[in-house]
Amino acid sequence: MKKSVLLYGLLLVGLLLAPFVGYPIFLMSCLCFALFASAFNLLIGFTGLLSFGHAMFFGLAAYVCGHAAKVWGLTPEIAVLLGTLSATVCGVLVGWLAVRRQGIYFAMVTLALSQMIYFFCVQAPFTFAEDGIQSIPRGKLLGVLDLANDQVMYYFVLALFLAGFALIHRTIHSPFGQVLKSIRENEPRALSLGYNVDRYKLVAFVLSATLAGLAGAAKSLALGLATLTDVSWQMSGEVVLMTLLGGMGTILGPALGATIVITMQNYLANLGSWVTIIMGLTFVVCVLVFRRGIVGEIEHRWGRKA
Repeated sequence: MKKSVLLYGLLLVGLLLAPFVGYPIFLMSCLCFALFASAFNLLIGFTGLLSFGHAMFFGLAAYVCGHAAKVWGLTPEIAVLLGTLSATVCGVLVGWLAVRRQGIYFAMVTLALSQMIYFFCVQAPFTFAEDGIQSIPRGKLLGVLDLANDQVMYYFVLALFLAGFALIHRTIHSPFGQVLKSIRENEPRALSLGYNVDRYKLVAFVLSATLAGLAGAAKSLALGLATLTDVSWQMSGEVVLMTLLGGMGTILGPALGATIVITMQNYLANLGSWVTIIMGLTFVVCVLVFRRGIVGEIEHRWGRKA
């Protein structure tokens, strides 16, 4: 327990000091995708549900937040809230349909519905198709803090990340989280114990979708951009890669995996298509060497030595 508190304390200090030594835009991108991967991990790592369409929540929230801030002229906190709520509503509708299926059928349903959202974004006039919503204004937080300043914007994104991460942490360590783990390990047994499995899975799905939407909304404000890439199936694949790379079913693993992937995409961008090859090779190596993901393998070996 003390080691965990110390670790989280050191990470918090590092995050608070990060914009003074690093590039704020890059750091904000890492935080947004770390929250996205952590939200996805809540579903696959602790409930055992593999979604191939989680980008629909991330991208839809990014579009709604960007449109609300740029066209409607709403304040950033209201724009982020609307974007997150849009992901929540979408999560309720998709989850209600998807949780009735299991395994590969669940994954295929989420992929199919995600593609429907993608084509909606292609056709909808407010998304501007391939151009996307560009130059999204950050505005002033609560009418006081000017988010045009990168450092101020960084701390706003950090606050959103910490709030989302704290909610995930609390959920996992609550009685509700224990039921989710039991569903992941043995769904028929959880059902025989009297738990309404579908209801628990639906709540977990909606919570994961909401937090993915929060990440997407924050990303659109921080980077000033919402495009079809955010809602594409490739983005759904990337979040799977981030989660598996860092460690599925761990607390910090997905955040670490997201940071590694975003770092490679950012600093290897000059290599063009080779970035995809390098990422693929990195994933293959990690799967062979770290079967539980980077953080998962560290926790396993640390625990075994202890």
